[in-house]
Amino acid sequence: MALITDETEHRNSREEEPLVKRSIDFIFQALLPKDKLFYPLFDQACNNLVEVAKVLENALKADSVTRIQSFETINLLEKQGDEITHAIMRETGNTFIVPFDREDIHALAIAIDDVVDYIYGTSKRLDLYKVHQISPAMIRLAEIITLSAIELQSAVREMRSLRNVRKVKAHLYTINTLENEADKIMNSTIADLFKNETDAMVILKTKEVISFLENATDKCEDAAHVIDSVIIKFS
Repeated sequence: MALITDETEHRNSREEEPLVKRSIDFIFQALLPKDKLFYPLFDQACNNLVEVAKVLENALKADSVTRIQSFETINLLEKQGDEITHAIMRETGNTFIVPFDREDIHALAIAIDDVVDYIYGTSKRLDLYKVHQISPAMIRLAEIITLSAIELQSAVREMRSLRNVRKVKAHLYTINTLENEADKIMNSTIADLFKNETDAMVILKTKEVISFLENATDKCEDAAHVIDSVIIKFS
């Protein structure tokens, strides 16, 4: 009789294990931020960011005629980014259940939009100041912006699931590393500029363009900080 009882208990414990596991999985899934509105909007914002970053990078690597033509594309993409940001803000006020804190939604939307704004600001200064001499530092900063935008795009895509926390953090770490490189480029470029350039107008124009490019990488890092805050709250 004892054998039968032991065998029954052992069988019951084997049957309960999957149930317990399924229960834990259910609870885990219930904690995940489910959303069919905000994440698609953030995807649109990031896609737009990556596109405008690539346009700027290609413009700086192109001839002056192609570069000027690219400025209009950047202008259109900046307006498109504004529309996406406004949609996120509007839905934050109209939607009762949001995937994460409203202040974080606002902060992330604004940070992404700020990156686009600084890219647009860079293009406007290149155009208004008639900057025809594109330095290697400007090109590298544009490349860093594109790389950071792609990492941010991936981080936003991965942050839907708590199972992807390590992947998200890896993207955020890369953004931070790229921003540090951008800082060094800006500092060394401006130092060389004041040391070697005698034309005050050239110094002013170059410093302005370099600063706007570097500020774009700062805003990418700001967006990364918001995402880091979100995943910490849900982890």
